[in-house]
Amino acid sequence: METVKGPDRNHDELLISLVDQYQSSLLRLCFIYLHDKALAEDAVQETFLKAHKSLSSFRGDSSAKTWLTRIAMNTCRDMRRAGWFRFMDRRVTPDDVPPVPVHPFENSDADALAQAIIKLPVKQKEVILLYYYHDMTMREIADTLGINISSVSGRLRHAHTKLRYLLEKEAAYE
Repeated sequence: METVKGPDRNHDELLISLVDQYQSSLLRLCFIYLHDKALAEDAVQETFLKAHKSLSSFRGDSSAKTWLTRIAMNTCRDMRRAGWFRFMDRRVTPDDVPPVPVHPFENSDADALAQAIIKLPVKQKEVILLYYYHDMTMREIADTLGINISSVSGRLRHAHTKLRYLLEKEAAYE
């Protein structure tokens, strides 16, 4: 785990390092959460602005990845709560969905899987994204979401069940 805290490193250098390391994974997370590429880019930018402002107060209780992911998810939640968000056209085509690096089902098409993930309830979507897209452990997910490990495990199990159902339903229509 990378520790962000350190008196010998310059804030700007550290932020550049964090951006280089986590920008693409945070963009993918925000895109699937918000269903819009421009909004996802805004959310990632806002995430790094918030991180820069609070970098000196980061205690290092978690990894930089967990810390940034939590900021990004909270930023996405704030954007979804905003009144204007409900009036946007958020239709997503399979071409707009970033590729899925690793997926839990062997015989599913990556686009179909990404579309199924988008259809999941928010709590299930969060754990799937963090576990498979960000390669986080159950402990890191629990820390990021502020829940216990058994809740993470339950959400992951329910998400798998729902994804199987959605993918089988999609395959039946083909």
